[in-house]
Amino acid sequence: MEHLTKAQKDKAEGKIKGEARYIRVSAQKARLVVDLIRGKNAGAAITTLRTINKRIAPTVEKVLHSAIANATNRNDQVDVDRLIVSEAYVNEGPRMKRVRPAPMGRAYRYQRRMSHIVIKVTEKEA
Repeated sequence: MEHLTKAQKDKAEGKIKGEARYIRVSAQKARLVVDLIRGKNAGAAITTLRTINKRIAPTVEKVLHSAIANATNRNDQVDVDRLIVSEAYVNEGPRMKRVRPAPMGRAYRYQRRMSHIVIKVTEKEA
């Protein structure tokens, strides 16, 4: 069992993933929201996300709902009330390079950042 991929290890541990890619927010801003729900019960995490006043919070909630739906689709016996957020992280996506006009005919470059949000849920043992 030492040559398993990360996906195979997650499947063996019962972790179910929800993922959103190429979200137009910086990874640093998204991590502020994702850090608040890591390790919480799924229901408590949804309540937390609905009360946070951040622009990315509805997107993170959507990813969490996706992970919960994936868990119920994979196994009919899963108890949604016992699901916890076992892993939640945000990775940087590609950057869109843009140019802004500057004084005296120059141009300033800036970057529009993107991120990938991953949330994994697992069923808590009784």
